[in-house]
Amino acid sequence: MKAKNILIFGCSGQIGRSIVRKLTKDNFTVTAVTRNIHQKGIVLKTLGNAGFINIVESNIFDEKKIRELFKKADICINLVGILYEQKKGNTFKNIHTVFPSLLAKLSKEYNLKHFIHLSALGINEAVDSDYAKSKLEGENEILKNFPLATILRPSIVYSVEDNFTTSFMSLLNKLPFFPLYYSGNSRFAPIHVTDLTDTIHHVISNNIYSKIIECIGPEIITFREILERLLKLIGKKRILVPFPLPLAELSARFFELLPKPLLTRDQLRLLKYDNIASGKYKTNSDIGMPSKKYFNEEVKKYCYMWKEGGQFSTEKYNLKNN
Repeated sequence: MKAKNILIFGCSGQIGRSIVRKLTKDNFTVTAVTRNIHQKGIVLKTLGNAGFINIVESNIFDEKKIRELFKKADICINLVGILYEQKKGNTFKNIHTVFPSLLAKLSKEYNLKHFIHLSALGINEAVDSDYAKSKLEGENEILKNFPLATILRPSIVYSVEDNFTTSFMSLLNKLPFFPLYYSGNSRFAPIHVTDLTDTIHHVISNNIYSKIIECIGPEIITFREILERLLKLIGKKRILVPFPLPLAELSARFFELLPKPLLTRDQLRLLKYDNIASGKYKTNSDIGMPSKKYFNEEVKKYCYMWKEGGQFSTEKYNLKNN
């Protein structure tokens, strides 16, 4: 297979690092764009063999510099996204709507073979969420400017490098109780990062142009069940307390004052809605890439970091029982 030049925005996160490793291993040449090469460059350099990865520092809205990158690209992948708004232009509208629209326009202008964009599952239903609205508007702009684009909508993405399971296990390890929003009934279809990046690789390798693909794991799990599973995996017992909505909103308002809020009011609104396949679009299974990784089996591989005794917790348990 002839190597293709792939331009990727958002390489420093768990999905970006995983897809760069996978693509460079398969002899694709990757240009990884980062806002801070001094912080992120060292890690990114280790993801691929010399000659297969090129790291470029650029502000994502520096259109002049980005244009130069598009001149050498065959495919563009956008993984850039935020969970909460910050100052200095890091708003949902700028990151999820304006920036993807720019990439789609440039993909068309420079006649790229493909544009792959990472969105989010459940955004059609979450009509009262600014996050969801910005994601949906971004998708509409993409398909208007580059109709052949493929948009991937994953459920919760997890791995040892995530901010989901690792954050919850850290909190469950410290707190005597944990709040349950909406009684913990919201449903998710967590997908492991390697299953998601396998899907991205499959889309690229097989020239799949399917507009919207919902990416889900092999299980549907409620929020309460996720917490119960994590507690069992780290060997802790905690009280799960249903939070009344007014109290949940008050706590979210307080968390928003932190540099990295644990919960925002917009995220609280998102939690009202299920995060599972809608049945309106193709899934990763429909395009021949069903998820293979199960939640408990994968989290078990790294949950020891939150267990008493760390990596020796199993041996310690066995010694106590012999």
